[in-house]
Amino acid sequence: MDNTGSSMARYVNIAIDIASRIVRGEYREGQKVFGRSTLAGKYNVSPETIRRALTLLQDTGIVNVSPGVGVVVRSKKAAEAFLAQSGQRQILRDVQERLHFLLRERDMLNNEIEKLMNDLLDYTFKMAGRFQKIEEIKVTRFSPLVGKSLMEAEFRGKTGATVLAIYRNGEEIVSPRADNIIESDDILIMVVHPEMKEELHSLVDPD
Repeated sequence: MDNTGSSMARYVNIAIDIASRIVRGEYREGQKVFGRSTLAGKYNVSPETIRRALTLLQDTGIVNVSPGVGVVVRSKKAAEAFLAQSGQRQILRDVQERLHFLLRERDMLNNEIEKLMNDLLDYTFKMAGRFQKIEEIKVTRFSPLVGKSLMEAEFRGKTGATVLAIYRNGEEIVSPRADNIIESDDILIMVVHPEMKEELHSLVDPD
């Protein structure tokens, strides 16, 4: 038995095929076409599918279906009009199917792009965390940097480190200037590559 979806598509195709034969002259106006059972065997479908195809052809004025008489061709012109409309409908169906396909492809691409962007951000943050670490270093009163400016300390030149802030007496100096003087008990908030961590601590407090 034909299921509903395939039967619907099949009966329309059969109607189009019969109409095409009428337009080509294989079936002439007034000619009796094969009966339902013969057509069912010819197209290898169920009688119900043939009934739907013939109903469609009759509703569009192409054939007459009469009990005891059979299927008689009624109008070649109606068959031509039916084929023209069917072609237009097919074009619309093709466009709709293509549009739906492209929309699905777009959604898949958008999802893939979003995933790659998230992966890239995660990787970037991980790499940034690997290459740069935040260190808090307290300057003791014995540090050789006490009394020197940040420029004179040469953090960047000697260790590649950057001073982000200085905690001093409960206050925070954010993005300190190069001429800021380092004082005893200052806490330096710095970004430094892990491999330069020991050099940085040695620079602040050699002991």
